[in-house]
Amino acid sequence: MRQTRREFLSTTVAGISFSLSSFGAVLPALSDPTGFDAREALNGIAADGAVLGRVDGIAKVTGAKLYASDFRAADMPGWPPNTSHALLVRTPSASRIYEGIAFDQLDAAEKPAVIVTAEDIAKAQIRTPPFYEGDLFCPAGTTPLYLGQPVALLLFETFDSYDRARLAFRDRSLLLFGAETGPLQKPNYAQLRFTRVAGEAGGRDIYSPLQEGWISPSTEDSSGRPIWEPKAGTDDGDYSKGAKLGQEIRTALAAPEPQWLVLDRSFQTQSVDPMFLEPESGLAWYEPGTKVLDILTGVQSPYEAAGAIAFLLGKATPAFKPQRVETRFAYVGGGFGGRDHTPFPLYVALAAMFLPGRPVRLAHDRFQQFQGGIKRHAFQMRSQIALDRTSGKILAFAGDHVLDGGGLANYSGSVAVVGATAAIGIYDIPKVDVTTVAVHTRGVPAGSMRGYGTLQTMTALETLIDEAAGALKMDPIGLRRSNLLKTGQRSMTGNPWTVSVRTAEILDRLEANPIWRDRGTHKPPAPGVLVGTGVACCTKDYGTGADCSLGRVELAPDGAVTIHADAVEMGNGIGTALARRVGTILGRPAATVSVARIDSFEELGLVTSGDPYAMTQAEQDAAAKNPRWVPEISSATTASMGAHVGTQAAAQAARIIFRFGLWPAALALWGIPQGDPRAFLFEEAFWQGEELILSGLPPLAQTDVAAKAHEMGGVTGAIAHAFSRWAWAQAAFPLGGLNWAADIDALSVRRGKGAFELLDRSFVFFPPTDYNRIGTSFTSSCGTVVRVEIDRSSGAVRIAQAYSVFECGEVLVPELVEGQAQGGFAMGVGYALLEDLPPFEEGPGNGQWNLGDYLVARASDLPIGRLQIEVLPPVSPKEPPKGMAEVVMIPIVPALLNAIFDATGHRFRSLPVTPGMLKEVMA
Repeated sequence: MRQTRREFLSTTVAGISFSLSSFGAVLPALSDPTGFDAREALNGIAADGAVLGRVDGIAKVTGAKLYASDFRAADMPGWPPNTSHALLVRTPSASRIYEGIAFDQLDAAEKPAVIVTAEDIAKAQIRTPPFYEGDLFCPAGTTPLYLGQPVALLLFETFDSYDRARLAFRDRSLLLFGAETGPLQKPNYAQLRFTRVAGEAGGRDIYSPLQEGWISPSTEDSSGRPIWEPKAGTDDGDYSKGAKLGQEIRTALAAPEPQWLVLDRSFQTQSVDPMFLEPESGLAWYEPGTKVLDILTGVQSPYEAAGAIAFLLGKATPAFKPQRVETRFAYVGGGFGGRDHTPFPLYVALAAMFLPGRPVRLAHDRFQQFQGGIKRHAFQMRSQIALDRTSGKILAFAGDHVLDGGGLANYSGSVAVVGATAAIGIYDIPKVDVTTVAVHTRGVPAGSMRGYGTLQTMTALETLIDEAAGALKMDPIGLRRSNLLKTGQRSMTGNPWTVSVRTAEILDRLEANPIWRDRGTHKPPAPGVLVGTGVACCTKDYGTGADCSLGRVELAPDGAVTIHADAVEMGNGIGTALARRVGTILGRPAATVSVARIDSFEELGLVTSGDPYAMTQAEQDAAAKNPRWVPEISSATTASMGAHVGTQAAAQAARIIFRFGLWPAALALWGIPQGDPRAFLFEEAFWQGEELILSGLPPLAQTDVAAKAHEMGGVTGAIAHAFSRWAWAQAAFPLGGLNWAADIDALSVRRGKGAFELLDRSFVFFPPTDYNRIGTSFTSSCGTVVRVEIDRSSGAVRIAQAYSVFECGEVLVPELVEGQAQGGFAMGVGYALLEDLPPFEEGPGNGQWNLGDYLVARASDLPIGRLQIEVLPPVSPKEPPKGMAEVVMIPIVPALLNAIFDATGHRFRSLPVTPGMLKEVMA
């Protein structure tokens, strides 16, 4: 594999240096260009010293400028005061030749000052970053690659002209099209097969992806779809062995033993929009004199966005190649995955480059966000399952998934993998064969979204399990309990989950809940109303196999704590989670928390190379000899990884400050010499409020201990980087005369009030590259039971009562955890009953969709005051936080479908289930 070297911050990409910083609350002194860091940092402590609920709470409720859409040029210190505006024009057709724009139909007040097209991009030698492979703009004379593909970027010097043009392009047919060509045909984004055949109980598998590697067929039919069946008499390399075993499973399902119950069902899920509250927005200014591009936007993946912009312009002609890109990242007004690796920042950068000297704002309205924003993949699934008729044990499972990836690859291949490897959910199944293919279509591109493929495949699975329970006349919870995957048993990729497994406890809670326990006694509230109860239990992985965390923690002489982290705030409360996790270690809530920061870690001097998902073990071993090398520097933030990944480096940094700063200071204050056995009891000490307690000794005020740590020159600041590939990298560093090991791979420390000192690791262990075969190792579980009431005359569904129970290890902020569960419930209701985006020309790609057409869950659709949330306590006080923000949504959907079946006797196998569909089956 070709190795490319990527340095952190001080680096260049194709000759362009770039830096990254966050942009948060802006206070009144906007004219002070030196106060940027002070203005963006958020404080979780009130003036009277009281600890606030959320560190960003005051800023939000007082209307401080936090989000990218809040800003104009006049808000930016040192920028020209007037804001120009950009309009991204997108095509509503992807089956005819695009011929241009009828600018002659615009009046003078509607015409742009600058028009940017594919021809201009080519002349400027601007490149598309590899992740976004495809034309940035559809060239005239060609068929668009997909609906909603940009065809031009129009730049306006005044808002009035921009606004007139925006309405003109929405209301009039200004794009010109020629001959009908039909949609373009492109290769599949991914096609993979996952087959596992278990060995003897507890023994080595006969075959699994973990042992044998991931496989894909090499042959396709005339339509471009993969041919999954191995050809007789041929050897298709590594694929043949797994495919032959997979076909044996399918042959057995097609001709089952008499004792087997086999269900063969199809299920379809729809495309939906993430529907975050803040449409995508950005502001940029290119100053040709200094050749600096300054850009502000909001994304879930800041480091990737900055690198993509540098690549975009790195080989451009001199007029379009900045020497430096200064990137600032605002709070994100909702993400749900839709702002992870979004191409939107590329167009913000282009707007500034083609209107040099003038700050330019590119901001989607809701019509534009529907037309151009990333969507959830629509799935078509076929599932076959075999169970023993007497015991109810699941004997075999086969699945076939087809995902609509739309017109750009984005994360389609990854979503296909995660959906496929989650296809057997919480169950132990000895024989499994799942195929998945992500296809290119002319639809709006699909990518990352909350649930990430598992929402689709586990909805199909949990309704199938419920149907099997009915066919076998078994209790639905009892059937689930008898088939649970337990600690140490292997998932369908052949690996065990390496965290606590709590599904049995969750099923116990569901079974005991009155909604389920008393389901036979629920009476219709009125004539003509049907009542039904449904249950579901799901699991969701958290982590990607290349997760990173950057954290900087500093302790002042008065005990004040400051935190900088690269995790992004997108409504998930990551700043508050950081403050709580670090506060429990250092004895005091953080006075300042700054998130989306990637400009605060230069002291680590990190470099990286290669692809963390594809590199060989030999490549990793060779690279790791460089003490500055890590497999990846920074990764995207997702809500399910906030507590687990986003707080990891800061927590490890805080522990080092405690162990080598506060603890020696405490020993000195207690008068305990280093040789005293009590000197080694640092793990026994704990904080009560802001006092350090060790049994048998007087409590010490945190302020006194911090002051002593500074006086003694102890560690008072630490900067750390952490990397996880289904296990945390571990390294040892020279600290306090020890080789101190921690779950990090890079460290810099400050002693007293001195400068930060970079420490070389004396040892490092990066998780083996073979772990990339695992698919899922970290997982959380959630179960839901719901009772619905369905009106026969209208088909309206009312959720009368609901209960969700889940586990997430250490709970950092209980209010945020409950809020994520409530939000997940609402999203599940919307997905099951309301939200739907038709494919192709009738869907959002036509540019005419808004909330008048697209239904999302409102308060009237939800069981306000009738939803009970329960969080299981951690299995141990030392259990770390686990990801929960996605899993709390997933069982809502199948539980509702199972409840609807219980009420109507009809099983729906496509989403959403609308009142019209219900009226038809109840007629």
